[in-house]
Amino acid sequence: MSEITDFDALRRAMADNGAEPEGPARNARAERLLVEAEKLNVPLAVIEALGHQLKVYNYSSEKDKMFVPFARLLRMWDERPEDFDAYETHSLHWVFKWMSSGMLDQPHIPLASVEKWLGEMEHRYRLAGHSERAVRSAEFSVAAHVGDVARAERAYAAWLAADRDSMADCHACELHGQGWWQAERGRDAEALRLWGPVLEGEFTCAHEPHTVLASSLTPLLRLGRVDEARANHLRGFRLVRPMESMRGAYADHVEFCALTGNEARGLELLAERPAYFTDDGHPRSKLDFMTVVALLMDRLGALGPADLRVPGPAGRTWTARELAAHAREEALALAARFDERNGTTHISERARARMRQEPLVERLPLGVRTAARPTPAATPVKVPEDTRTQPDLPALIAEARRLSDTLQPGAIEAWAAVSRAAEGVELAALDRAEIVDHRAMDLGPEGIPLFAEAAELYAAAGDPGEALAARARGAYVRALTGEVSEALTAIAGLYDEALALYSEDGTGVRQTAAVLMSRARILMRRVHEAQDTVQEAVLADAESAAREVLALVEGQTGDDVRLASRVAEGQAMLAELAALTGDVEGAAELFARASAAFVGAGLPWFAVEYEARLAGLAHHLGDTAEAERALRAALEHGGPHLEATGRAQLHLQLAEVLGGRGRSEEGAEHALQAAHWADEAGESRTLGAWARHQLGGLLLRQGRFAEAAEVLESALPDLSAGTHGDGAVVQTQWWLGDCLSELGEHRAAAERRLQAAEIARHWPEQHDHATLAHLAAESLGHAGLQAEADQAYARAGGLWRSVGNVHGLVRSLRARAWLALREDDGQDAASGLMASAVEECGAALEAADDEDARMRLVAELGHTHRQFGDLLARSAAEDAEDESIRGALEEVLAQVTRAVDVFASLGETALHSRTGAELAAGWLEADLGRPAGAAARARAVLAAYVGAGEDDEAARERRAEAEQMLQVVREQGGE
Repeated sequence: MSEITDFDALRRAMADNGAEPEGPARNARAERLLVEAEKLNVPLAVIEALGHQLKVYNYSSEKDKMFVPFARLLRMWDERPEDFDAYETHSLHWVFKWMSSGMLDQPHIPLASVEKWLGEMEHRYRLAGHSERAVRSAEFSVAAHVGDVARAERAYAAWLAADRDSMADCHACELHGQGWWQAERGRDAEALRLWGPVLEGEFTCAHEPHTVLASSLTPLLRLGRVDEARANHLRGFRLVRPMESMRGAYADHVEFCALTGNEARGLELLAERPAYFTDDGHPRSKLDFMTVVALLMDRLGALGPADLRVPGPAGRTWTARELAAHAREEALALAARFDERNGTTHISERARARMRQEPLVERLPLGVRTAARPTPAATPVKVPEDTRTQPDLPALIAEARRLSDTLQPGAIEAWAAVSRAAEGVELAALDRAEIVDHRAMDLGPEGIPLFAEAAELYAAAGDPGEALAARARGAYVRALTGEVSEALTAIAGLYDEALALYSEDGTGVRQTAAVLMSRARILMRRVHEAQDTVQEAVLADAESAAREVLALVEGQTGDDVRLASRVAEGQAMLAELAALTGDVEGAAELFARASAAFVGAGLPWFAVEYEARLAGLAHHLGDTAEAERALRAALEHGGPHLEATGRAQLHLQLAEVLGGRGRSEEGAEHALQAAHWADEAGESRTLGAWARHQLGGLLLRQGRFAEAAEVLESALPDLSAGTHGDGAVVQTQWWLGDCLSELGEHRAAAERRLQAAEIARHWPEQHDHATLAHLAAESLGHAGLQAEADQAYARAGGLWRSVGNVHGLVRSLRARAWLALREDDGQDAASGLMASAVEECGAALEAADDEDARMRLVAELGHTHRQFGDLLARSAAEDAEDESIRGALEEVLAQVTRAVDVFASLGETALHSRTGAELAAGWLEADLGRPAGAAARARAVLAAYVGAGEDDEAARERRAEAEQMLQVVREQGGE
């Protein structure tokens, strides 16, 4: 901190300190500034330094330090009120409210002292002529805190009835308090109605909508409005994260995680704020925090092992069980201190009720990346020996056979249950054959030998056809391991035997179809393994095999689900082959048939793959409506049988299709589901990162900037050029920069845009690099980093020139001109840069041979002349005492007149731009003492809008300004 030598330096230092992050470091600087203020021997300097101390203490975890400086201020006021200026007089009375709530939040301050202070506040407000609104609000807070509902309701009514004046809290804070009471009384819908203007951004302040967003979370969950709750959590947590003083609101977000199945995210929130476990300067918010810590730890204890390591107070390691006990003890001890002070049990009852809460949503996906959720430990059920019963083996076999005959998803597991129940039991050969067959299917490549064993058992049971089918299944599994040639050799003999047996009526259609389908599958494997080098003969063999299956089965399916599935699979094979040969439309039609056949057979889960393939083909054909239908059908058909990865992929594809069709809100819902299911599948870093990338972009399109920023920041650590492509990384940084810019976080926006530009710098095509450099320059300028912004604009200008984009080049020059004007003695440089922009436009116009391009360049030239005029006018205004002011205004008028002429050449397409410039020129004519010229320009504007309707807002504004100009000219005697 530099030495404070005068009052102005003190004020600058206090302003700089006020802009620093909340916390003990800022408080310590405020204490040092008070010492410096006392050295100046200026009473107002001490008063302002004390007020600065009060403010930083109030917005920190050290709220208990407020009372000493306020007592000193109040004594100074009582002794010499003339030392206070109007602002500090207002501030002193304003801070009375902070003292009232501050005393209430400190359990060591007796309730009688709080009530006495309330009376003192009322007395002093009355003397100062203030409304009792703030006093009744403070009384309400006292009554609500101690649980005196009747008094709280009376004070609440009196608060709202009193007039608003300069001492009333801002609209946002008042609405927060009113909504909080409604929620406390169980009127959640009314609370949210009251909070609406704050949530929608109509009213804001230093801590709003931060606290309203946090307070709204549980009421929204109780009302079932989970999408709004999710959005408010993402928006609100982003606001409270950097603010040390908002431990109570932070606790609301931890509570939200505990009540929505997001316990893992709750742990991440605790890890971000270790000091919240121990900061004692504000006992009330510590009580809130420790209460929800206990709630969260209890949830974790119910889900997983109690010895799970969790973040807690520094100095030792903590398990969920240990932290739960510690947090509960701390919370109840604090609550007891408040209750002892208040003479009630209200605070303890509230704390216990909050800790006892049950989840309001089993699992609410948030879209952001979090650690895996703890899995509930399975508790084995112990069955007493004498109560155990042997399973009904015949019933188990019958059920397993039913499931396998109808191709139900649980067939493998059902036969495994039969196998377990049959240990030590003598079974018929057919039963043993089916057990072994399904065991082989379950094991995959390791089960190949078991297919041969099953075949022997089928043969022993008198079913030679099923024996061949089992061996054929074994051959297909060999093909899946890469032994396609060996599989083809094996299937050739089985195929001949099956056809011979079938011709002699030695087996049925089902068994024969099984062998033929295995052969077709093996031939399809050969096609897929050949990939780009696939030969026409290989394709023909596969197609012939698929058609052979169809020829055998079609017309003979009846109620046989297995045979119906053969028809569907055969059509799907033909669809794949059509796609490989470039017949996209034919492939789409065949996939649609295959899907319909599976659904018709009562096997919709088998249709999922083919609906997904159909969606891809439809998208390729430009039929996004059909792509959307197919993806929705796939999700519907898969139902509960879809694995998490498949579900994530389908939701992600649907999100992309919907986003492409302009339905970003619905697309975001599916991207959210995709991120959730990718996390469930353990693919957070791959598929999940891509889903979050898409989700962030879709939220950005909807203007949900804070939510989008949270999601995109969550995606970035997992996105990599190797896995997702550097284009995805750049796009995510780009989107995030846009979000941060909209949120006013310009320095962070610049960092993201520069990071994206650095990657794009290595791309062959440099348009994106130029755009990102330009956007980064804008952000740097908004962040007040002028030198860095000028450098970035210069870089962007060079890139625009290299890609032949004159518009970008001109705009970068104009931006640099405005930056230069901010510098001392920067007027000449600013004018030179703007003149260069005019020259670039002119040179490009001379070279333009395309009429559309020429028209765009003419418009750019008009805007450049107009901005040149504005820049010169600003220069003249800054040097208003200079004798050359008239000459400067003439230069301004010359540029604006050129803008009028250029826009006029574009006709109606540039009407509003022309009339805007015309009006600017008119005011300049008036300033230069040329009323006739000003009046002529005003009339030209009025003439331009003859016949324009009242619904044309720009026309209304231009006409009103022109009429105003004519009135000014008349009053000056110019007409």
